[in-house]
Amino acid sequence: MTVATGLSIGHEATPELASQAVTQAMERANVKVAGSVLLILTSEFARDPAPALRAAAKTANCTQVIGCSATGLFTEDDWVLDAPAAAAMIFPGDTTFEQPSPVDAKQLLLTLAAPNAINTTWMTTPGIRFGGVSGDATGQGPFSVWQHGKGVALGHCEAALHGVRGAVAAAHGLRVLNMPKVVTQLGGHDLQQLDGKEALSSLHLAREGYESLPMHYIMAVFADSAEAISEGNYQIAPLVSGNEEDLSVTLAKQLRAGQFLSWAIRDKEAALADLQLTAINLEIKLAARPDFAMLFSCLGRGPYFYGGIDRDLTLLTTKFPGMPIIGFYGNGEIAPAVHDHQIGCELLEYSAVLGLFSRG
Repeated sequence: MTVATGLSIGHEATPELASQAVTQAMERANVKVAGSVLLILTSEFARDPAPALRAAAKTANCTQVIGCSATGLFTEDDWVLDAPAAAAMIFPGDTTFEQPSPVDAKQLLLTLAAPNAINTTWMTTPGIRFGGVSGDATGQGPFSVWQHGKGVALGHCEAALHGVRGAVAAAHGLRVLNMPKVVTQLGGHDLQQLDGKEALSSLHLAREGYESLPMHYIMAVFADSAEAISEGNYQIAPLVSGNEEDLSVTLAKQLRAGQFLSWAIRDKEAALADLQLTAINLEIKLAARPDFAMLFSCLGRGPYFYGGIDRDLTLLTTKFPGMPIIGFYGNGEIAPAVHDHQIGCELLEYSAVLGLFSRG
């Protein structure tokens, strides 16, 4: 049995959409029983996903159903926004979603969460997490996450995918505007000085020629060394505001004095080049042609970013023709990260988190 996907689109959020997506996947795999199912439903299902979960489990002849609701979703066949839809990926019996080990820091964990469930209590426990944040277009309203075919009251779930090898990384898609500068003065989330000069002045200088870009297109990228930023091994902090009264810049993340920072902008061509390089590097790390992929993309990156076409998805289907792909557009992306030389995870914005997997 192979991994396969199915996609179903309708006018109403009915259980039949979930059943149809699973049926399509099982027909492609030529099986009557699935080992487990990754099921993504659009946000129209979020208030009461139980009927759709039961329909998917019944069709797959298994209770191992994990997934979440999202504004939009996709498979290798197509992407869907602004319509009720279901996407399913089915796995054979020897590929199962298992409970995470409480002590294995190297386990790869599929992680799905509602925005109000994001906290360090579980995100800092052992494991290399990847996935996305469930939600709707505004980041408000109902969010739903499920595991074992039932809704999860905690608002988050995570599982180790047994029986496969995987490699995961984030593609940020940013164009760095200036050389890294050392963080010399901070006040909480306010970045006050870089190289001893006002942070807002540094930002204005770096964005010359890009003054018309809205604030959400500009990011701070930071790392413990200038070399790390030059190599693309950095963290991202969205800008909250530029403060004319003291020439500071308020960031969504808190930095440490002595770190290095550059200003960057979101850029379509840089995003595609970054994802292309990420896919190449992951395939090398996997040391095999991938059998399937998972992609967790920001709602602000997919078709809305590329002018009505999901060029990220097109890039992957062109590079890996016929390979099953499943994913969704979320309100945040969860990706592996290194903090103080320890592997953990971080919550991203405007990024794409790609996982390539091999059953060999």
